[in-house]
Amino acid sequence: MTVSTERTAAGTSTGPTAAPAGEILRRTLRRHAAGVTVITVPGPAGFTATSFTSVSLEPALVSFCLGVTASTLPAVQAADRFAVHVLGSGNATLAGQFARSGTDRFAGLSWTESHDGLPLLDGVPAWLTARVTLRQRIGDHVLVVGEVEAGGGHGEGPALVHHDGAFATPVRLPPRTGD
Repeated sequence: MTVSTERTAAGTSTGPTAAPAGEILRRTLRRHAAGVTVITVPGPAGFTATSFTSVSLEPALVSFCLGVTASTLPAVQAADRFAVHVLGSGNATLAGQFARSGTDRFAGLSWTESHDGLPLLDGVPAWLTARVTLRQRIGDHVLVVGEVEAGGGHGEGPALVHHDGAFATPVRLPPRTGD
């Protein structure tokens, strides 16, 4: 058990409570907006991920995590390369399609296959491809790190984010004055 502090709807603290660490993490991360991506590998296979992040600029490395019970894990484990598709506000349906299990996630989509079988989705603001450099089980997930090889996309429009259990889009705040 871990001790956490509960807050009321008004944001005031109700004091510490005992809760499993996983529940504290889940509840806390609902307050963290995360960019939404679709990861694809040859097969074709793919899934929606909010765990994508940059790791290093020199060399250019990126990473994502995938649960060990995910249906796409065998394809990810077998792949030597992957593509990351950064989604925009107009791609919420695409994100939902790749988040569903037990369906053909590529059905009805416009995409192309690279010369080595890597699926590249059309109509996304940005994408990149990477060569796998590390795969390691960490807790109930597998961490995958890759070195960036190529990228593209139209780069327009607001990002798609996941926040408080739903897809959303960020709103640019006015510049702060007087600081």
